[in-house]
Amino acid sequence: MTTAKHNRFTTILWDVDGTLLDFIYSQRYALTECFRAIGRDITEEELGLYARINDDYWKRLELGEITKDELLPGRFIALFSALGMDGVNVAAFQQNYQDLLGNVYSILDDSLSICKSLQGHVKQYVITNGVTTTQKSKLRLSGFTDIMDGIFISEEVGAPKPERFFFDYCLEHITEKNKSCILVVGDSLTSDMKGGIQAGLPTCWYNNSGAVNDTPYQPDYEIQSLHKIYDILGRSVPDLG
Repeated sequence: MTTAKHNRFTTILWDVDGTLLDFIYSQRYALTECFRAIGRDITEEELGLYARINDDYWKRLELGEITKDELLPGRFIALFSALGMDGVNVAAFQQNYQDLLGNVYSILDDSLSICKSLQGHVKQYVITNGVTTTQKSKLRLSGFTDIMDGIFISEEVGAPKPERFFFDYCLEHITEKNKSCILVVGDSLTSDMKGGIQAGLPTCWYNNSGAVNDTPYQPDYEIQSLHKIYDILGRSVPDLG
C-alpha cells in the first residue's frame, strides 16, 4: 500500500456516513426515538440486530440484488419479524426514522474542520448512497453543504455506489477530468473503495476501527485518522483550533 506523500490530488470525493459523519450515533438516536413513538423501548441487543439487518440490506443494494424502494421498508419488516412485533405501520415507522435521521448528526474525527481547512486548495464533493432528504438535511445542518463544491446522492444520480454509472456521472459533473488527480475517501470497502477502483480512481480507505481487509479491493491508501489526509495530499497540517 502506498505511503509516500503526493501533491497531485486536486479533488476529493468524500463519503458521508462513517467518514464525515458518525452514522452509528444518528442511527441509535433515530431508532430509539422511533421505538418510543410506538410505546416500546429498544434494547442494546435489538439495536445490534437492526444494525446487522440494515448493513445486510445495504450490501444487497450495492450488489444490485434489491432496489432502494425494497431496502427502506424491507429492513424494518425483517426487524419486526425477528422481534415478533405485529401490527406496526412500517411506512409510518420508516418515514419517522428518516426524518429523525436527518435531524441529528455527529461530526466524525474533526472532519468539518479538516474540510474547511482544505477549501480553496482542493475541490471537495460528497458521494453518498443515503436517502436524499435525509442526507441533504444532515449535510446542511452540520455545515458541509456550505463547504462542498458539489453533492452526489445515488437517488438523484440514478445508481448507487459502487456501480460504474454512479462514478461516471460524478466524473462528468466535476471540474477535474484527470482521474489520477481525484481521490475517493470512504470507510466502505465494498462501496467506496470498490467503486473508486472500478472507475480507475485512486482510493483512500478510512479504517478508523482497525478492521481487516478480507476483500479483493486494495485501496491505494489506508488511514485510521482523517488527519492523515494531509500527508496524502502533501500538505502541512494546519492548526484546527
